[in-house]
Order: sequence, then structure tokens, then C-alpha cells
Amino acid sequence: MSYSNAVQTLIDELGRLPGIGPKSAQRVAFYLLKVPREDALSLSQAIVAAKEIVSFCQRCFNLSESGDECAICRNPRRQDQVVCVVEDSQDIVAIERTQEFRGRYHVLGGAFSPIDGVGVDQLRVKELLKRVGDEDVSEVIVATNPNLEGEATASLLVKYLKPMGVRVTRIAMGLPIGGDLEYADELTLGRALENRHVIDESTGNSA
Repeated sequence: MSYSNAVQTLIDELGRLPGIGPKSAQRVAFYLLKVPREDALSLSQAIVAAKEIVSFCQRCFNLSESGDECAICRNPRRQDQVVCVVEDSQDIVAIERTQEFRGRYHVLGGAFSPIDGVGVDQLRVKELLKRVGDEDVSEVIVATNPNLEGEATASLLVKYLKPMGVRVTRIAMGLPIGGDLEYADELTLGRALENRHVIDESTGNSA
């Protein structure tokens, strides 16, 4: 059975979303077609509004609705000396829920994975090195996800940051291997931040 052009286009566009396969895309498409027109329009308007209003912070690359810098970068009460490096903006939300961290952030925009075409140039590593060189940063906390890509990213950052004389630490592995920060509970993340360790330069693992 083939769908009309409009329906198939909707399914195809939904199928481009992360975690949405062909069957899920069909279910979401038919759901949207069944709901009242006002509900569908509210969703589309929310997407358009977010794309128009939300941008990336020019300092840490977190999501921002308030101009060049995000609310965390504009907060004078945060500690400039400590920068926590994460893969994506949703990881910042997860860490902020713990209320254990008072420093700044830096969003890489992904994790080092050459097999997937994500190398150093695809991540915001150069921007991080510039911040460490220009700002009064004494410690960089590597809070990438505890999986293969996250560990590879940690090793990469150690390679570039150690020669700059900055202390590089890795959040303690109170998190499940293969898990994502955004799904971790506040207690687990809080303990991981409190028990962070210096990264061994040769392996990228905690010493």
C-alpha cells in the first residue's frame, strides 16, 4: 500500500528524527493527522519559534534564548576557574539538577568517533583550548558519557590539555557503562561529580 504524497512526505520527515524508525514515523504521522488541527499547528509553531529564538552561546555553545551568551555564562556567581566539558546541551541540564557544580561549561557538540565521521574538527575542541588559554581556567572536568566514544573523547582532551598545564579530571564512574548523562538520576550524577579523579594521560582512564 502506498500513501499519498503529503502523508509519505510527513512520514519521511519524521523518520529523519533520531530514534524514530519507519514504523514509529508512521505512528506519529497518523497520530498528527488524527488530532485536531489546532494541536498540530501548536506543534509546528513551537518548532518554528524554537528555531527562530534559540541559538548557541558564543562562549560555551550551550543553547541560549538570551542573545550571545547563555544564562550560565552570564551568571557572575559561577566559578570561572573550573570548566565542565560535556557532549551536548542536555547533559548540562542533567548536571545542573544535582546542584553540585558551580563552574562553567563547554559543549563539544558530540563525541570523538572517527568510524562515524566525527573527528577533532567536528567537535569544539579548538574553542575549548582557546578558552583555557584566554580565561583563568585551572581545572577541566571531562563529563562525557561513560561509553567507548566518551572515553575516546576523554583521552583526546587529555592529549591536548595536559601540555597547557591545566588540571584535567574525569567524573567518577558512578554512572552505568553505556548509559547517557541525561537519563542519570541526581544522586548518581552528584556523587560522580564529587568523586572525580585525575585522568591518566596514557590511557585516558581515571587514576
